[in-house]
Amino acid sequence: GLSASQWERIVVAYEPVWAIGTGQAAAPDQIEAVHSAVREWAAEAGGQAIADGLRIIYGGSVKEANAADIIALPDVDGFLVGSASLTPAFANIVSTVV
Repeated sequence: GLSASQWERIVVAYEPVWAIGTGQAAAPDQIEAVHSAVREWAAEAGGQAIADGLRIIYGGSVKEANAADIIALPDVDGFLVGSASLTPAFANIVSTVV
């Protein structure tokens, strides 16, 4: 298995394959279900402390309009922002997280 220091270097990014390039985000309950499953897997693989510290980010069409709802989900630790990072709205997405 991985050491604790190796786990600390891991960031998991999830984007539904159907969302790639579509501008559509998954529903919050879908996002949370997948992120929760990843965290459960990490708990089984490395223990609860590892799972609690694992950063799991969402990357499926994050926009200013949905950022607050997505970041409020318990198992979403951040975003992987695509094309929205090239727009002025990116600053508002960042403000939602910090």
